[in-house]
This record gives sequence, structure tokens and C-alpha cells, in this order.
Amino acid sequence: MYPLLILAILITCYVLFHTYILRPYIAGGVCTSKARLDGKTAIVTGANTGIGKETAAEFARRGARVIMACRNLNQAEEAMKEIVQTTGNRSVVVKHLDLASLKSVRAFAEDVKNEARLDILINNAGVFNLPEFSKTEDSFEMTMGVNHFGHFLLTNLLLDLLKQSPSSRVVVVSSVLHRGQPTRKAPGLNFENMNSEISYNGFMAYAQSKLANILFTRELARRLEGTGVTVNSLHPGKISTDIRRHFSPWKKFTWNVLFRHFGKSVEEGAQTQVHLAVSEELEGVSGLYFSDCKEDEPSKHAQDDVAAKKLWEVSAKLVGLEVTSRWNIGITMKMAKENHVIPRIKSKPSCFNTGKLESFVRFGSSFA
Repeated sequence: MYPLLILAILITCYVLFHTYILRPYIAGGVCTSKARLDGKTAIVTGANTGIGKETAAEFARRGARVIMACRNLNQAEEAMKEIVQTTGNRSVVVKHLDLASLKSVRAFAEDVKNEARLDILINNAGVFNLPEFSKTEDSFEMTMGVNHFGHFLLTNLLLDLLKQSPSSRVVVVSSVLHRGQPTRKAPGLNFENMNSEISYNGFMAYAQSKLANILFTRELARRLEGTGVTVNSLHPGKISTDIRRHFSPWKKFTWNVLFRHFGKSVEEGAQTQVHLAVSEELEGVSGLYFSDCKEDEPSKHAQDDVAAKKLWEVSAKLVGLEVTSRWNIGITMKMAKENHVIPRIKSKPSCFNTGKLESFVRFGSSFA
């Protein structure tokens, strides 16, 4: 009798503790802005699932025209129908975007240029901790290719459209894992192994890609000063989503159980990127890193502006950005003049393999 009573009391105490103390702490910050997005257009990459889907739904609830940029069109169509049904906003569309293909990124950007305006770009899609080394269509290591190179090119191709809308915003989803693990701190960005040419580790590839996200954000913010376009990065929190879809069944089950009880829901995980996209208090704020809807300090490696500048130049060369962006040509010419070098601008796009990375890193070093 008494053991059962004690067990019941303990369970009740835990439920109360979890509900009223632990759960609110885990949930973190909440976007309190009630700003409407009527008449505005937002793009969310990876909007067919997880926090990307929840972000797209929140924008739809606020009245925006939402473009769901997704690789899996069948899943995206189902998500779109659900969003339209729950929000009542029929101005939600799906467009194909495969961030593992620069050709797909360019095709998507060309399609989006037909839009009347673009106010918000959420770089949300990503892959995590792939068990085996694999390459994108353009021979980039898959994690870095999707998480950094694809979004790098996409953002730059859409800058002209973003600049046409007053106070437009770019939001880059990074991760606290850019710091590494508690037992294994991540180093600075390794340009010599940027595409895992020397060695591959799934977690470290993810950590490096998330560090690249923050460095890209810092350098883009510097280049966008005075344009009215702002860009910030964020850590969404520990969330139970299908980003762990590449885990083994047992490992996936274990992590999902843990995160359902001790992690954020997708609704809670989407709060910070929604906050960065809509909050009036962030008007003009750019180049910062956020967590739980408030500014946070990233690792010292993520604050390395020399590395950020070098990453930009290496990335631009690898994705052939100078070919497709007049804006970047101007930047390249300006930097070339400052550094007394002759810029090499190709006449047409080309794809690169990882064997060519070293030469482009050396090119980038001349601007560091």
C-alpha cells in the first residue's frame, strides 16, 4: 500500500515539475510580436517538415504569401494543403528546390525573380550527421554543400529582389553545435578539409557547416550595410524533428524519445526564426546570432571576420557566383583593386569538383 502511495506521489511531483518548471524552461523564448505580413512574400527552404513547416504556417497565419522551397514535392504538397486548411491562407505555393544541386538553385532563383517582391528569406533546410561520405551533384561534400554552399548561392541570387522591398530580412538557421560537443570542441573553419577531402566525420562536417552559416551571416551583413536588407543567424534549440532521419533505427528511436520529453516541439523551435523575421524591435539589426529569441554570443571562431571574408571568396568561386551576379562582380572588382590582383571572371557557369578546392582556397587566401 505504502510503496504504491509513495510511487504515486513521486510521479505526481515529477509531472507537476515537468509541466510547470522544466517544460517552460525547455521551451525557451517566444516570439511576442503580433506583426502582420499582409502583402509581403516569404520563402522558407525545407518547409515541408519540422520547424520549416511550422515557420511557413506561422507566416501564412500572419497573411504572407509563402513560397515553400522543397526538394520532396510530394511531401511539400501535403504540407501545403495542411497549412492552407489550418490557416485559411490560400496564398501558399510549393516550388522545387534541391540545395544539393546548383543547377536547381539557379532554376529556383530564376523562377522566383518573377515574384513582385520578396521580404523574407528563411535559410532553414539542412542535413545532419550523415553516416557516410557522399557528394552533391556538384561534387561538394553533402553536408557542406546543402547547409552552406546551396544557401550561399541562393541568397546571393535573390539579393536584388530582396533589396527592392523596404526592410527585407534574411534569416540563417545555424546551430549551437557550431561549437562542437562538450567533450570535443569544434576548431575554426578548416579550409584545407572544407569538402572532407582529407577525412570525413559526420558530426564534424555538420559543425563546420553550421560555423560556415554564422560566418556567412557576418560577412553578408557587412556587405549589405546601407541597403535596407538585414541578415541574422540563430540556434533554434534541441528539437524532435526528422533531421535525424539518417540515424540507425535504434539510435533514431532513442533520440526521438529523449527529445520529445526534454527537447522543444517544432512550434517552440520555430519561435526564434519567426522572431527574427517579424519583430519590430529588430528593425535594422544585422549580423548577429540569436538563441531563444534573444541575442547570444557564438564561439570565438564564429566571430572571426578574416575567416568570414575568406569563406565568402572561396564560396563565390566554387559556386560560380561571379558569373551570375552583377552585384558580386562589382564586389569582386572592388576587392581586387584593394588587393592589387587581377580578378578571374569566367564567361559562363561551371561546376567544380573537390580536387579543385585547394586552388580556390589559395585564391581566397589572397583576400584574407
